[in-house]
Amino acid sequence: MKTTISVIKADVGSIAGHAKTHVALKNKCDEVLAKAKESELLVDYHITSCGDDIDLIMTHRNGEENEEVHELAWNAFLEATQVAKSLKLYGAGQDLLSDTFSGNIKGMGPGCAEMEFKERPSDPVIIFCCDKTEPGAFNMPLFKMFADPFNTAGLVIDPSLHGGYDFEIFDVIEHKKVTMSCPDEMYDALALLGSTGRYVIKHISRRSDNEIAASVSTERLNLMAGQYIGKDDPVAVVRAQSGFPAAGEVVEPFAFPHLVSGWMRGSHNGPLMPVAQRNANPVRFDGPPRVIALGFQINNSELVGPLDMFDDPAFDRSRDLASEVAEYMRRHGPFEPHRLPADEMEYTSLPGVLKMLEDRMEDMD
Repeated sequence: MKTTISVIKADVGSIAGHAKTHVALKNKCDEVLAKAKESELLVDYHITSCGDDIDLIMTHRNGEENEEVHELAWNAFLEATQVAKSLKLYGAGQDLLSDTFSGNIKGMGPGCAEMEFKERPSDPVIIFCCDKTEPGAFNMPLFKMFADPFNTAGLVIDPSLHGGYDFEIFDVIEHKKVTMSCPDEMYDALALLGSTGRYVIKHISRRSDNEIAASVSTERLNLMAGQYIGKDDPVAVVRAQSGFPAAGEVVEPFAFPHLVSGWMRGSHNGPLMPVAQRNANPVRFDGPPRVIALGFQINNSELVGPLDMFDDPAFDRSRDLASEVAEYMRRHGPFEPHRLPADEMEYTSLPGVLKMLEDRMEDMD
């Protein structure tokens, strides 16, 4: 029997802008998921939040893209939306692009990362949840985890990692995908992954046996809705130890708060700050962008944990650096590189400003 982990997230309302999910919304989701556990649709679940996003971490035995599980998450978000509206929370239901479920939550607004696997004797899994950024924010950390020997010592000294990993990469603009192998095609993979707004990692698997190692939500809200309604705030599932990077190697890339797109109005670059879940409330200029990491052991499809992986003073210097970088970037105000480049601004609210100026624009001599 295989275990499926489904992590589905959505922003359905927040307190005082975009900073924090109200506990009443998570309680409503808990009511819905508890009934699903009683009916045995789910084996187990854990509800958390990062900023204004609710993250539903669910285990079951129904495989990926299961209609019942996806509809369950959709209904939980719908009911939480009604609570958000009753409290007049900001952005109530903003990630739900439809009033009715269409069989699969993908393409409907919420983000989804899933994987199905046969459990190992001990199976550590780390769930990452972000706020104020896009799916490409995981490109650099995942590359470091599974392809960079300066980050992951196991790539050098652990024979079970020597075979390398396959990266399934999505082109979210042209809606195409390609699978590339590392270390063999490392340079070619980096040529794509460096363009984080277009090419994003969807899955990583071990080359020797095609065993799933990581999964990322790649939905882009602005492309689905045709207009800017918020950044995508991705989630990721990563397996650790015994043929995969060690748990410490999985979280190590986030010690460097690399620049990501998102932050205020989805239109600015800023450092991705690794924080404990209790500090995942981006307030300064609606940021800077945040990431949390919850570690679990999977035991017969049950979730043992979590361990709040970034609730560690060893990451204090990373947070200090992120604050310093945030200060530096903010001093640029509306200028690049703090504000996103022109091609990325096409997917924000800037086109509305350009539309107002359309009749005043003249041809140059």
